[in-house]
Amino acid sequence: MLDVFITGSESRLGKRLVTAGLAATMQSLGYSTGVYMPVQTGAVERNGYIEAPDLIYIKKADKNIKTYCSYLLRENEVPLIAAAKEHIKIDRKTILEDYKSVYNEFDCFLTLGTDGIATPVGNNFLEIDVVKTLELPVLFVISPYMNINDILVMINHAVVQNVKISGVVVYNCPYHTDDENIKNLPKLIEKYTDTRVVGVFPEIENIYKLTPGDLISYVLSGVNLERLFDVKIAKLNF
Repeated sequence: MLDVFITGSESRLGKRLVTAGLAATMQSLGYSTGVYMPVQTGAVERNGYIEAPDLIYIKKADKNIKTYCSYLLRENEVPLIAAAKEHIKIDRKTILEDYKSVYNEFDCFLTLGTDGIATPVGNNFLEIDVVKTLELPVLFVISPYMNINDILVMINHAVVQNVKISGVVVYNCPYHTDDENIKNLPKLIEKYTDTRVVGVFPEIENIYKLTPGDLISYVLSGVNLERLFDVKIAKLNF
């Protein structure tokens, strides 16, 4: 099973973009792929149905990708607060049961987090506790414009919590920059954390204008999938 929990910080768009790209790429390489969200906040109502914006975007990358969500919440606050507004209690056991009920159906199964590993999800547990409950390795999706202190603290917090880290993907990275912090970011991450940068996505003006082919191209050219999943991928080695 090729699986990973995708999290990060700041804009949710980066995680949505990277997850869609990875899912579409793995599906194109012949791996049946599913995406699971324990909690979607900011859900929208269309034609009488509540929909998950993140999963809708991912599904548009490839209609064959199966998507699942345990809790759909309309409010856009952190899950704990959004759930309380709807008088819903998010249960870690339910998340685990939902995850286990579907993940064995796929060769590749991606789990998409909300706002970061320190986000309160339910009473007395954070997103990192969900990661540990599901026993998944973590892929951090970060912006090069984040404060380097925040990046290192976030990653090293996971290390201290004995969470396995698959790597880091930097998204929205400028092609050319004079910013020394951005130019040296991969080196700093690899020097001061127990992980590595496995991919880079360039600056993208509007992620909603990307075609599925664009997403796959960005992944194949910018992400080391074999390092990310720690496996040899036959179709990448011809």
